[in-house]
Amino acid sequence: MAMRQTPLTCSGHTRPVVDLAFSGITPYGYFLISACKDGKPMLRQGDTGDWIGTFLGHKGAVWGATLNKDATKAATAAADFTAKVWDAVSGDELMTLAHKHIVKTVDFTQDSNYLLTGGQDKLLRIYDLNKPEAEPKEISGHTSGIKKALWCSEDKQILSADDKNMSVSSMEYIPEGEILVITYGRSIAFHSAVSLEPIKSFEAPATINSASLHPEKEFLVAGGEDFKLYKYDYNSGEELESYKGHFGPIHCVRFSPDGELYASGSEDGTLRLWQTVVGKTYGLWKCVLPEEDSGELAKPKIGFPETAEEELEEIASENSDSIYSSTPEVKA
Repeated sequence: MAMRQTPLTCSGHTRPVVDLAFSGITPYGYFLISACKDGKPMLRQGDTGDWIGTFLGHKGAVWGATLNKDATKAATAAADFTAKVWDAVSGDELMTLAHKHIVKTVDFTQDSNYLLTGGQDKLLRIYDLNKPEAEPKEISGHTSGIKKALWCSEDKQILSADDKNMSVSSMEYIPEGEILVITYGRSIAFHSAVSLEPIKSFEAPATINSASLHPEKEFLVAGGEDFKLYKYDYNSGEELESYKGHFGPIHCVRFSPDGELYASGSEDGTLRLWQTVVGKTYGLWKCVLPEEDSGELAKPKIGFPETAEEELEEIASENSDSIYSSTPEVKA
């Protein structure tokens, strides 16, 4: 029975969305943060895309954003030569970390005590978040601007990529199995995060900007310059699906921590949420089967609670004088 992929479109940003990250699964579900060139990173409920708040304070494009595992803290990297740490529950800015050039990437340790940053000044910095007055530890060695830096191997190692490193366009670390996913040109490559030895690689039909591996390592998804998302079988490399949804190149794509959906961010200024298994009832997707002998194909429908709009307006009103901005649109 044919099923049509129906993504959720999360609007609200006014410039290209260049990075996104999910939290782990918490007692309140999981959450999604997006970095955008409009300088206003946004926090959303991960399974529905519902807007929660916008972190206000940067004075330049935000290039990187991340959440800690339990979604209590957020960190952002920006073109205003700062990285910022936020209370992800209240929206309050906790600290501003001054740099000497544009900051491109941020990553928390698993215990949220340390923050790793990297950027155009070619230095990695490690900040002790329990000692905000202390100078960061600096690690040199890169010969060009750092695009991505991640903790790995239980925070005992750091993986980083710069502008001259095979022209890497994205990098994802999978702790289970110590797998590193990198993209460059049309290639999606998998390496051991410990030895950096290659595991396997796939070629896509177009230049790929980002790829993500399913938590259970069943599928991988990728997106890039041709506005399309590609879904592959991780074991065989077979292309399972491909479809357009964005109106611009895709800059970032990530699976949710439960593997039920993946999010993509684009030059068109939107985030979109896609189902891993099309037609499954999950989040705002409700699978409605046709009546017998109707001849209609089953298709997923997206249902919003009747009070969702009023609730969001109420939240925006309550927070009008706080860190949160007006409510962006979330629509099917």
